[in-house]
Parts: sequence; structure tokens; C-alpha cells
Amino acid sequence: MISKVTGIVSYKGTDHILIDVHGIGYEVFVSELTLTKIPTSGDRISIYTELIVREDLLQLVGFSTRHEREWYRLLTGVQGVGSKAALKILGTLQINLLSRSILTGDSTAIKAAPGIGPKIAQRIVVELKDKVASLIALEPEPSFGSEVVKMQNFSDTETFAESNKELEKTIIESSEKFDTYPSHLQPEALSALTNLGYASYDAALALSNVLNDNPKTVELQELIKLALKNLSPKA
Repeated sequence: MISKVTGIVSYKGTDHILIDVHGIGYEVFVSELTLTKIPTSGDRISIYTELIVREDLLQLVGFSTRHEREWYRLLTGVQGVGSKAALKILGTLQINLLSRSILTGDSTAIKAAPGIGPKIAQRIVVELKDKVASLIALEPEPSFGSEVVKMQNFSDTETFAESNKELEKTIIESSEKFDTYPSHLQPEALSALTNLGYASYDAALALSNVLNDNPKTVELQELIKLALKNLSPKA
């Protein structure tokens, strides 16, 4: 398995790049969004990869983060979604929008990807709705070419982490009377909501409201869904 390639970008095509690794060229196919993050020819790059092996095909697919690669694996695990379709989806939708669409059961945004019809879009929502919560709860990671991930207008990642810890503490303290909730659940839900693009304060407030309204234990997936509903604009 070739899971990562590090070398010099020697060529950028419309759907792939060529990476020179000590004189050997690796052709790596990428999504449209990932292609926009690739540095110019002559620059050094490290890219996460997935090797596709078939009787008539041996192909590398590249991703800017391991998180994106996990999403690719999820998508290609859906019946009727091949490698090209998965890259079209990842090239059309930011991961936070894709996550939100699946969690809320709305396939409209997914249908915007070229070649993705309503049946496939709905199948993606149905088959992945119970699998995405743990994935979006993962800490965000910088993509290649990015040394610092700037989020929520904080000047550095350390300040962001410290602020997030304070928010997690607030949520946990506000729901201490609900001893049925696992201690890890609220921080994971907060991380998931901020990864979906919500401001930390808004996400913390929504979770606090949900925990107060739902004293019985709910799974991470359901907790995130309830928080998203709380965050939705009121009519």
C-alpha cells in the first residue's frame, strides 16, 4: 500500500499531478478542490494517497489531508459510487458542507456534484448518516502548504485550543447533573460542530441547550443532529 508520497511537483494537469520522487514520477489523481491547494511546479509536497488496484488499472488518488482520504473511503463504500464520483463530490463540496448535508438528511448539495443524480445522492445520505459523526469529531489538520490552521479568528492554534477547552468545560459543567452522559461525548460533539464551520460560542450554546432539554443519554450522532437543529435559523 502506498499511503503517502513526498517529492517535487513536476506537472499539474486538470485532474492529476506528477510528483518526482528521486527520479521516479508518480501520477496522482486528485479532486478539483485539492488541485487548487497543490503548490506550483518545482515545489516540494507531501500528499496522502490511496492505491486503486484492479485487473486493468493501477492508480494513485491523492488527498490534502488524512481526513479527506477517510471521506473518500466512506464515499466509495457506498453502492454505485466509484473513485471518479467520489472525487467529483469532494471536488465540489467542502467537507464541512458534505458532513452537514448527510447529518441533516439533505441531499440537495450532493446532487450539485457533476454526474451525481438524485438516487445516488440520497443513497449516500442514507448509507452514511450513521457513520459520519465520529469522523467529523476528529481534530482538523493542516493541509499541505499550510503550517498553521487558523480557525474562528484566533491568532494561533494554541489560543484556539485553550478557548475550546474553556467551552468544553462550560458544557460539561452545565450538564453535570446528567450523569448518564459519557464525559467524552460533549467535547466530541463540540469538535464536530466547529469542524462543520460553526463558531465555538454558538456551538457550545446549542449543545448546552440540547443537554438541558434531553436529560436522557443520546448517541453522538443524535446529539450532533439535535445541536444542528438548535443552530438552524428559526422561522
